[in-house]
Amino acid sequence: MFQRRKKGEKGQGGRPKPSFRDLGRAIRYLGHYKRMAIFAYLFLFISTGAQLMVPQLVQNVLDAVTSGMIAQQIGNVPASFLPAVLERLGWSAEQFDTFANRPEIALYWAILFIVIFAVARGAFAFSQTFMSEQVSQGVAFDFRNELFEKIQRLSFSYHDRNRTGQLMIRATDDVEKLRGFIGQGLLMAVQALVLLTGTLTILLFTNFRLTLVILPVLPLALILFMVFGAVAQPLFAAVQEKLSRLNTILQENLAGIKVVKAFVREPQEQAKFHVAAEDLMNQGITVGKVFSFLFPVIFMLANLGQAAVLYYGGVQIIDSTLTFGEWQKFSLYLIYVFFPIGQLGFIISQMSQASASATRIFEILDTRNEVMNKPDAKPLAAISGKLAFENVTFRYFGGGDPVLSNISFDAAPGQTIALLGATGSGKSTVINLIPRFYDVSEGSVTIDGIDVRDVTLESLRSQIGIVLQETNLFTGTVRDNIAFGRPDATDEDVIAAAKAAAAHDFIVSFPEGYDTPVGERGATLSGGQKQRVAIARALLLDPRILILDDSTSSVDLATEAVIQRALDKLMQGRTSIVIAQRISTVRNADQIIVLEKGRVVGVGTHTDLMETNPIYAEIFSSQLVEDAVVDEETELVAAK
Repeated sequence: MFQRRKKGEKGQGGRPKPSFRDLGRAIRYLGHYKRMAIFAYLFLFISTGAQLMVPQLVQNVLDAVTSGMIAQQIGNVPASFLPAVLERLGWSAEQFDTFANRPEIALYWAILFIVIFAVARGAFAFSQTFMSEQVSQGVAFDFRNELFEKIQRLSFSYHDRNRTGQLMIRATDDVEKLRGFIGQGLLMAVQALVLLTGTLTILLFTNFRLTLVILPVLPLALILFMVFGAVAQPLFAAVQEKLSRLNTILQENLAGIKVVKAFVREPQEQAKFHVAAEDLMNQGITVGKVFSFLFPVIFMLANLGQAAVLYYGGVQIIDSTLTFGEWQKFSLYLIYVFFPIGQLGFIISQMSQASASATRIFEILDTRNEVMNKPDAKPLAAISGKLAFENVTFRYFGGGDPVLSNISFDAAPGQTIALLGATGSGKSTVINLIPRFYDVSEGSVTIDGIDVRDVTLESLRSQIGIVLQETNLFTGTVRDNIAFGRPDATDEDVIAAAKAAAAHDFIVSFPEGYDTPVGERGATLSGGQKQRVAIARALLLDPRILILDDSTSSVDLATEAVIQRALDKLMQGRTSIVIAQRISTVRNADQIIVLEKGRVVGVGTHTDLMETNPIYAEIFSSQLVEDAVVDEETELVAAK
C-alpha cells in the first residue's frame, strides 16, 4: 500500500513511524512561495539584528549618565592631578569636556537610536509575521488540494480499508498543525537560532571570560531538545490517531442518525463515543505530563545559568574589570540567550505535532494507487458497446479467496445483460470491474476488443452511465446534480434527461423548479425522487454502456412503470448491464448471466434457462416468482 521506506521506519501494523524526514519534505513546500518566504526570513534577520543593537545602546545611555556624574565629581580635582585622573579613566581632554559640560548629547543620541531601532524592529517583525502567515496559508492550501486530489483518485480498495473520518482529520487537523509549525514554530526556531548565535558572538567579543560561564548550559539544552523531541513525536501521533477514531464515530453517527434513532441506539452510540473521547483525553493527559516536566527543567537550566553569571559578573564589578553599563548590556544579552532556551518547550511541542501530522499526510500522498492509467494509456475512442469478460478472476486487496472465478461472457452492442444471483454471488463486483473501480486479478475485461486497462480512466468512464442502488446526491440544486457529469449541459439537455427518467413533473412542482436545493445527500427529496434524479444524471451522459444496479428499487409501482418504459426505450442501441431484481427485467433481457459464489453457472435467455438450468429455475421460483404479481400490476399501470 505504501511506498517502500528504509528498514526500521514502519510502526506497528505496517504504519510508518513519525519521521522528521517527512517534516523536512513538508518544509520544502516553502519553495512554492520562494519569493515571499525569502522576504519573510530576510525581514526576520533584519528585525533580529535591530533587537541585538538595543543592549549596546542601553550601555551607551548608562555610560553617558555615569560618565557625566564622574566628570562632575572630578571637576573639583586640582588641575595638576587632572591629567593623571583622566589617564586612569582612559579619557581624553575633549571627552572630559563633553562629559562635564554637555553630557546630554550622548544621552540624546543613544535614546534616538534606541527609538529608531525599536521602530525598525517593530516594522520588520510585523512584515515577517504577515508574510510568514501568508506562506503558511499557501502551503496549507497546497496540501489540502493535493490530499483531496489524491483521495479522489485513490482506488476503491483504499477507501474500503480506510474510514472517512480518518481521511477528514488528515485533510483538516493534520494540515492545520503542519501549517501552524511552518507559519510560527519554524520561524520561531530560526529566530531563536539567529538570536542565540548573534548574542553569543557579541558576548564573546564583549566579555570572553563571563561568556564561558553560560556556555555549558547550551549543550544541556540541546540534549534536552533532542530527547523530548524523540519522546513527544510518537505521543502526538497517537493523539492524532485517537482524534481520527473519535471523528470517525462522530461522522458515522451523524450520517446514520435516522438508523440510530429508529433502533433506539442512542445510549450505545453515546457509550462508544465516550470511550473514544476518554482515550483521546487520556492521551492528551500523557502528553501534558511530559511537557509539565519539560518546561520546569528548561527554566531551571536558565536560572542556573543566570545565577552563575550574576556571581561571576559581580566579582568582575568588584574588581573594577566590568563597568555598570557593560554589566547591564551583558544582562540584557543574557536574556537573549535564555529566551530561546525558554522557547524550546513550545518549539518542541509544535515540531513534534507537525512531524507526526506530516507523516500522516505523506502516508496518503505516497500511497500507490492500485487502479491508475498506464504510462502508455490512450484515450478510448467512441465505442459501439461490445463488452466481453474473458476468464476474469478477482480478489479484493490482491489476496484471499477469489470473489469471482473464471467469469466469461460477451455482450453485443445494444444488448441487455441481466445479472442474476443470490446475495454475495458477485453481481456488484462484476459491474464494478467494467469502469475499473477495481482491476481484475486475472483475465481481462474488454470494450470493443480493447482491454479497459489500456485506456485512460477518464475516457473509459465518460462513456459509461451508472445508476447504483445506493443513490448519492450532492449539496446543490436539482439541476447541478443532473448535470454532475456534464456541467456544460444546456437547460434543454437537462430537462430532456429528467423527462426520460420521469423526474421532470415532480421537479417543476417545486416552487424553485430545477433550482431547488436538494440538501445534504439529497435530504429534501424522497427515495424515489433521488433515484430518478440519479437516472437522469446517468442518461445525460448519453452513454454507450449503461449500468443499472436495481435502479428502480426505491420507487412505487406507478413511477416504476414510467421509468421502466423510459429505460426500455433508452436501452435500445446501448449495451446495458442490469442487476436483476424484478421478473420483467429478466424476461426482457437478451442474455441472463446466472452467478453463484462468484462463478457463472448459466448463460441464456429466460426460456432457455428455465428448461436447461435448475439453479436458475430454483432462483426464479424462490426469489422472482413473488414479483410476478407485482409485475403484472406494473404492466397494468403502464398500460393506463
